[in-house]
Amino acid sequence: MSESEREEGVEVRLRVPEMDCASCATKVEGSLDGTPGVESVDPRPASGTVVVTYDPAAVDEAAVRGRIEAAGYAVQDAETATLSVPDMDCASCATKVEGALTGVAGVREVDPRPGSGRVSVTYDPDATDRGRLVAAVEAAGYAVDDGGAAESPHAVWTSRRAIGTWLGAGLLLVGLVLEFLPVPDPLLVAGFGREVTVSWLAFLLAAAVAGVPVLRNGYYSVRTRNLDIDLLMSAGILGALAVDLPLEAATLAVLFSVAELLEAFSMDRARSSLRELMDLSPETATVRRDGKEQVIPVDDVAVGERVLVRPGERVPIDGVVREGTSAVDESPITGESVPVEAGPDDEVYAGSIVEEGYLEVEATAVAGESTLARVVELVEDAEAERTERERFIDRFAAWYTPIVVIGAILTAAVPPLLGAPFERWFVRGLTLLVIACPCAFVISTPVSVVSGVTSAARNGVLIKGGRYLEAAGETDVVAFDKTGTLTTGELGVTDVVPLNGNDEDDLLGCAAALERRSEHPIARAIVAHADDRGVDDRTVEAFENITGRGVRADLDGTTHYAGKPGLFEGMGFDLEHAHVRTDGGRLTIEGDADDAGGRLTDEGSDLLSAAADCEHGAYVDLVDDVVPRLQAEGKTVVLVGTEDELEGVVAVADTVRPEAAWAVERLTSMGVRTRMLTGDNERTARAIAGELGIDDVRADLLPEEKVEAIREAEAEGTVAMVGDGVNDAPALAAATVGVAMGAAGTDAALETADVALMADDLSRLPYLFDLSRRATRVIRTNVWSSLGVKALLAAGAPLGLVSVAAAVVVGDMGMSLAVTGNAMRLAGVEPEEPDLADG
Repeated sequence: MSESEREEGVEVRLRVPEMDCASCATKVEGSLDGTPGVESVDPRPASGTVVVTYDPAAVDEAAVRGRIEAAGYAVQDAETATLSVPDMDCASCATKVEGALTGVAGVREVDPRPGSGRVSVTYDPDATDRGRLVAAVEAAGYAVDDGGAAESPHAVWTSRRAIGTWLGAGLLLVGLVLEFLPVPDPLLVAGFGREVTVSWLAFLLAAAVAGVPVLRNGYYSVRTRNLDIDLLMSAGILGALAVDLPLEAATLAVLFSVAELLEAFSMDRARSSLRELMDLSPETATVRRDGKEQVIPVDDVAVGERVLVRPGERVPIDGVVREGTSAVDESPITGESVPVEAGPDDEVYAGSIVEEGYLEVEATAVAGESTLARVVELVEDAEAERTERERFIDRFAAWYTPIVVIGAILTAAVPPLLGAPFERWFVRGLTLLVIACPCAFVISTPVSVVSGVTSAARNGVLIKGGRYLEAAGETDVVAFDKTGTLTTGELGVTDVVPLNGNDEDDLLGCAAALERRSEHPIARAIVAHADDRGVDDRTVEAFENITGRGVRADLDGTTHYAGKPGLFEGMGFDLEHAHVRTDGGRLTIEGDADDAGGRLTDEGSDLLSAAADCEHGAYVDLVDDVVPRLQAEGKTVVLVGTEDELEGVVAVADTVRPEAAWAVERLTSMGVRTRMLTGDNERTARAIAGELGIDDVRADLLPEEKVEAIREAEAEGTVAMVGDGVNDAPALAAATVGVAMGAAGTDAALETADVALMADDLSRLPYLFDLSRRATRVIRTNVWSSLGVKALLAAGAPLGLVSVAAAVVVGDMGMSLAVTGNAMRLAGVEPEEPDLADG
């Protein structure tokens, strides 16, 4: 639970875990809405939290909690802390940290994430605090990062452990030279049945110097009762020394320490892409306070403050431009490579780069609540969404390690009891003990998820977890909503056909003047189109709305009409016989009231291709030919005229996204079936679908019918639903993977969708499925290759076919590096950009 003071009251964020659906959210919201003093309620079932703003003079937090509990939902008195533990870079480390934290009184839930080097802890603030959590982690042998500047991944090679490892490696090399090469190996001490040579001493010192960190971690493993790699390696080193096998002890200590350093280096490199994402937002901001410019920490910027951003600088917070214009590179947030023009009243996002010009931005959110901050937080949380393969590996590892450890003990103990050489079988048992650690295949999936999800976030695609990354890679059917997804969701004028001697500007001038006082979306589209063309406005008097048919008004003293074809049929116009004649090589239409010809645009000329001849010239049928042809293309037709003359036809439609056809074609080429689910009418839906190459269309669907259509599609395989994240929420929730469009700056889409396309850009959709398929292949390769190598080594160790060095270099270090390196290839997957030059 967190609380903050705001001008409008106190904002409190309460955890309500049982509020896990839209119905629950409505119930909680309804219970609070009528409470005096409660100003706003924002239930978020996806995260199990509700944000309430209230007036402390009228109501207190206890009353707010009481209203939620009265609705039947418990409020959880817990806080969540996320600790950065850079050295927690494997499954063994994660288990140790989890064990240390679980033992702290008041801790309710621990979620270690070795892929990102973080651990999330849910705890009772009345029973413990952050300081005790940090102390518990450090007591387990892991330092907690205080949030300072991150070190370079290369810093691991100069760390204290690295220095000890290099010294141990040098001593091991000296011992090997003296032991196996024809050089003198002086005897230092002899007695008690043992000869101490220089090589023996070198091996012993190598084991001691390189093995100290291993033994220390093994001690922490004993304290936390954790059978992990550190405990196994510690047992191996001490056991080898106990039976006078210093070479094996030194080999184990040095090679395992090298393996740990390499693993830390590779994991740090894998995490670097996430750090790059976090570094996109500047640490300071320039604000104007009391008429003076001040540079302050970005965390100190308050909502409503003016932030000054100069050319080349990054926008430090989310906000609205109040002064200035500039091209802004929003690729860090949306993945869009083409800068957008930002001017007064336009939104800008933290992390965006002002390329030219100067902007004054009014902050609309504090730094911690910016779109970029939420994206980073969600990417960090993505590791918590475990895939099916991770669950399988966890179950497998729970059995694998104890069984192999028992096998190692039996290998070392049983044959000598039957008369076999002790040293030989002890070394074989020691080798099997090394192989018992499941680190490589346990880390194989989380590191792939972190790499894939972070790569996607850099390209404007937010994937909420590993299971969604995995599911997207297995998608068989993609269902699209139409409005706002395949189309822009904004109506635009597509055809202007002037009649009876009018030109396009005359027709648009009349249409815009008539529609300017209407709030209908079609009216706004016509007015916007006329304004864009710079058409002169006209004086409007006696405006009247003709319900269900159109509008009427006097323009310059003459009554004009705009509306459906039926309006003009009712006025006596013969729309089935609109005359056309040839005038200077141009086709023109004659209305019934006048024989003056009017020019047609190139677009309009296509509509007259079916003109027929009569005794008065050529004519077309607007009712049965021109208007139906426009409507068949998904367009709404508006006729404009006076009581005596039809002045022309204007067609309006929801415009198809320029990249939509390309995205559908790419998905089809990938073997993904596409279909449209829309609440729009059948004719419009099929017109849009035909233009895009979608054969399967379901139209006139209510929200619950979309859900049913998703369930039917699941019979064909894994289904992804692409919608706007708000109106399509039920269908998005019903699909295996819900993909929300245009999520940048939209809290609802970021919280409810499984995958969010930060920009209104469908070209990122093929990239999502391509990346997910690659990630699935990488995860599969990592899991089965690491399992296969471990199985071969485990089978060969008792037979003497695998040495201790091979077990460490191949089974532990080699496979850990291999799976990490393979996962890092996902960072290089880039989206394909469509060529829309001809579009």
